[in-house]
Amino acid sequence: MPEPLCVLLLATLRRYSESMVSPPHILVLSDHIVNKIAAGEVVERPASVVKELMENAIDAGASQVDVEIVEGGRKLVAARDNGSGMSRDDALLSIERHATSKIRDVDDIERIATLGFRGEALAAIASVSRFRLITCARGETVGTEIRVTGGKLQDVRDIGAPAGASVEVRDLFFNVPVRRKFLRSQPTELSHLRGVFIVQALAHPDRGMSLRVDGAEICRLAAGSNLEDRIRELFGREYLSNLRPLRHEAGDVRISGHVSLPSMSRSDRTEQFIFVNGRATTAALIAYAIREGYHTLLAADRQPSVFLFVALDPGLVDVNAHPTKKEVRFRRPSEVRDAVVAAIRLALGSPGLQAVIRPEAWNGVPRAKPPAQIQLAIENLPAARAFQYPRLPPLGPAAGRPGGPETGGVSAGPDAATGVAGRATAPWSWCRVVGQIGGLYVLLETEDGFVVMDPHAAHERVLFERFMAEVTGRRVQTQGLLTPETVEFQPQDAQRVRKRLELLREMGFGLSEFGGDAFLVDALPTCLAEGSARAILIEIARSLEVAGPRGGKGRWQEEAIAQAACKSAFKARDKLNLAEIEKLVVDLALAEMPYTCPHGRPTLIFTSFHELNRRFGRE
Repeated sequence: MPEPLCVLLLATLRRYSESMVSPPHILVLSDHIVNKIAAGEVVERPASVVKELMENAIDAGASQVDVEIVEGGRKLVAARDNGSGMSRDDALLSIERHATSKIRDVDDIERIATLGFRGEALAAIASVSRFRLITCARGETVGTEIRVTGGKLQDVRDIGAPAGASVEVRDLFFNVPVRRKFLRSQPTELSHLRGVFIVQALAHPDRGMSLRVDGAEICRLAAGSNLEDRIRELFGREYLSNLRPLRHEAGDVRISGHVSLPSMSRSDRTEQFIFVNGRATTAALIAYAIREGYHTLLAADRQPSVFLFVALDPGLVDVNAHPTKKEVRFRRPSEVRDAVVAAIRLALGSPGLQAVIRPEAWNGVPRAKPPAQIQLAIENLPAARAFQYPRLPPLGPAAGRPGGPETGGVSAGPDAATGVAGRATAPWSWCRVVGQIGGLYVLLETEDGFVVMDPHAAHERVLFERFMAEVTGRRVQTQGLLTPETVEFQPQDAQRVRKRLELLREMGFGLSEFGGDAFLVDALPTCLAEGSARAILIEIARSLEVAGPRGGKGRWQEEAIAQAACKSAFKARDKLNLAEIEKLVVDLALAEMPYTCPHGRPTLIFTSFHELNRRFGRE
């Protein structure tokens, strides 16, 4: 045998012999390690434990769920329920990975109707804590107690227990010091825990729930409640009075819940609660739909409070899109988006809307009476300007109100009560103009307090609703251009305009192709006549592309008309006479949404007599 060939053969034999004794690089992990890895996905912090335990209780049909927390969840997280409970065999299986009663085969994953379904939660929690489960099946006289420490089964025994389940999770992450070290302070972890409790309480208002923290009961919610009751219990009566009910059906999608009036907003989304088929979740599509629903009602940097329930066939939603089930995906997303936008718009603009600046005064709660305990006669002061609505028959002076119509006040008549847009109640039943301050703001006295009005913002709202009524009612007035304008688009924008040419003509645009990517514009809707034809058409085309024909049409209308209203409204420092202020007050009182301009800025700021009395120490 030639020498080089011998050398090659020896080298091959050596490598083969080494491979026989060297350990493989790829290993099958033990169940203990696998459970710890799974725990990292399912159990992020003590709040994750509360979520999983409460959802298990709800799935078990519990009508009462009691949660207990000690030391921010580090020492103890416990949940007790009166659900269906488990037999001994089921209890032992429940702490095994991928053991579940919620699904049977792969097809069930496409139609999940329960909150849990993967069978990972209890096994993951037990692998990183000192875990104790006591459960008894309904109708049985003897229950089962199971103890697990760090994923290792310690004890199983019979025990006397009521029907249901009790789970205690102690010393979370005791065997994963790195994870334990990354837990935040007790107040921070408690804040997350309370947040999860509130979410579950809102998702299931018919279930009784309680929360104990370090031995003190801080929340007890009655069973058999509805959503309004639950919101009132958790957030207060005043908070609820600033919400409007939400109810809408479109095809297979049913929307319900409550949304806040534009006068109540926040800088973040912490009070936006989204539920899909009873599951607390998020979806970028729904967040977009909420923004669209409040378009022209809130400033871009403000967020509404939302309690939104979306119900649809389980086969039309994928709840298995995220390891912790935080997000869902929809089979027909455009239907869900359009339904949410329509529901919000109907809630905020429907008959009976009573948008308020302060709920005690203007939203169905008994109104504060003006101070009557003292009257002062001050001489030599300028007389307060007052007027009566020029076109509305008076109802007569409100009982106990200063200055009825016979003394120069403004009393809203029957037309004011119903409103030209179908509103049930004007912002005030009586008011008078006191004067102007700061060269801009108008001061009004009402039966409940005083209002500071921004005439520019108020005029914007009035013009916006007037222009929108023309467009949506197909009463668009068209203004021909003295000189037709040739507009050259980028290729992608030209294609969007070309696709929607007939729709744009219906909207009042005189528009025709001029060759290549150019279009000839010879007319615009009158309310948009002051704008740039090119800028308006590009914005319309892009909105149609992003939001679809229906949503895009609504969006361009609102944005373009809001800009037109802004340009046409009174400006700061404009000189206004009393007749103009009178007309503005009347028109604003009859608007569908008189409390914000189309860009979301307030038109009115109200201060009640109750608040004045409180500040002056009279209450």
